Amino acid sequence: MDNNILILSDSLQTSVQDLGRKGYRSYGVPISGTMDKYSAILANKLLNNDEDLPVLEITMTGPKIMFEDHTLFVLTGADLSPELNGEPIQMNHAYSVRTSDVLSFGKMNMGVRTYLGVKGGFLTEKVLGSYSMYDGITPKSTLKKGDRLRIASYESELEITTSKLKVKPSHFTTKKLEVTKGPEYNRLTKKQRDKLFSMTFKIDPLCNRMGYQLKNKFPALKNNEIITSITIPGTVQITPSGKLIVMMRDCPTTGGYARILQLTDMAINQLAQKKENDRFKFDLESSFEFLGRLVSRFRD
Repeated sequence: MDNNILILSDSLQTSVQDLGRKGYRSYGVPISGTMDKYSAILANKLLNNDEDLPVLEITMTGPKIMFEDHTLFVLTGADLSPELNGEPIQMNHAYSVRTSDVLSFGKMNMGVRTYLGVKGGFLTEKVLGSYSMYDGITPKSTLKKGDRLRIASYESELEITTSKLKVKPSHFTTKKLEVTKGPEYNRLTKKQRDKLFSMTFKIDPLCNRMGYQLKNKFPALKNNEIITSITIPGTVQITPSGKLIVMMRDCPTTGGYARILQLTDMAINQLAQKKENDRFKFDLESSFEFLGRLVSRFRD
């Protein structure tokens, strides 16, 4: 018999995501994957899973979820007041569940996106090397009431676990996002560069998995047009009208606006936990910090 979870109620946006769909950008396929990779990886680590196993990404309002068999689960990322069978539970803490246990969510306390990981991961359809849901690539892009997802079988006896971790609130509350210079950064005048790093930017209602538009109007570039070129998650573009757009995980593979900045991967994770009207500043990463981050990727 298959192990499953059942979605009992709708939510704003809940989907299956892993660390992304790599190797298909030349065909116009976005990378996708979890918006806050840090929190998603943490969920799998707490369960002793491989870090790239799929998790559920739950945005702002969570669904009710019934476990149809026993397993272990953990919630990381945003605190959406989770409850198990009506009793409050902790974030970043692994819990054992039995058949018919129900997980639910309430108000947002901190952050925007929560990640639900289960022992062994979700056994949904893998398309083009990834489990990440994306409209036009996978049969559906979000989960709805009545959807049933298969999860890995949990063969051992229910184990009592004390696995938990405290995450710094700054991951959700930081007012500075680290960036490096983009390919067209040199088209900015000195006055524009100074303004770029002194302004406090406000997130527009148009903010989703594809991109975050910023409300502030920035002085437009005199020579804004570029030949359509590569964009990646974290690319900050400026439109001819002076609007700034930050590309996120579902962003298109190319674009025609000047790319003035590039968010670090951690900054993308932090921005993914912000919502409409939240404010932040760009913080230019020093060359020393950039090299240190680059070296760390090659350490064992």
